[in-house]
Amino acid sequence: MLRAVENTGPAIPQSSLQKFPPRLATAAGDRILVVEDDRAVQKALKRLFEAEGYSVQMAHDGPAALELFRGAEPSGVVLDLRLPGISGPELCREFKQRSPAVPIIVLSATSDVSDKVLLLELGADDYVTKPFSPRELLARVRAALRRTSRPPATDKFSFEDISIDFTKMEVIREGKVTALTAQEFKTLKFMVQNAERVITRDELLNEVWGYHNYPSTRTVDNHILKLRQKLEKDPANPVHFRTVHGVGYKFVG
Repeated sequence: MLRAVENTGPAIPQSSLQKFPPRLATAAGDRILVVEDDRAVQKALKRLFEAEGYSVQMAHDGPAALELFRGAEPSGVVLDLRLPGISGPELCREFKQRSPAVPIIVLSATSDVSDKVLLLELGADDYVTKPFSPRELLARVRAALRRTSRPPATDKFSFEDISIDFTKMEVIREGKVTALTAQEFKTLKFMVQNAERVITRDELLNEVWGYHNYPSTRTVDNHILKLRQKLEKDPANPVHFRTVHGVGYKFVG
């Protein structure tokens, strides 16, 4: 889903560069192509991503970006809209035609609705409006990379006496339908898709609720509590929806 985020600070506040979220493991070889003509923003983004373990390629105009993309497909692209040589929308179209699975996060100095609609039609994966928060941009890039690397979800999944039909949004426990709210089901689905992996509260909020829509991390805790009450044999001593103290949660099937 294409989402726009508007903030009020400088494009990438220097005071924020040491306040990133805790580092999450990145896949070996993850490489970000940053297409941005502002040299100061280039340097800030390079530091931002390299500090989190990504390798970074920089392009200051459209032709250079296209040459780099053709030479070696990146894991993801951070793309400014206003570029010399070849425009951002043209590059977005070209990148998606060549490699539809590569996520593209667009940076734009305008929040014009026509730009957002056009980029959605061209296949952009996310949209961040300048000025932006480094923390937010980093979270969105991580989320886009996870979505493209995640194995496709199967239609059905089961553990113990519970069976889940993701297409029907139906959970059966001991032969009876167990009612889940839409957000509980989305939380369950994301945890099942990421079984055995520790998931932070912020990650769950970003993936299930949308980064800019949630009130607090207590939202996650309350939903995990409900899932335990509905799906664990002993909710006070959960086997499947486990707490990883100081970090978040982990689903074990």
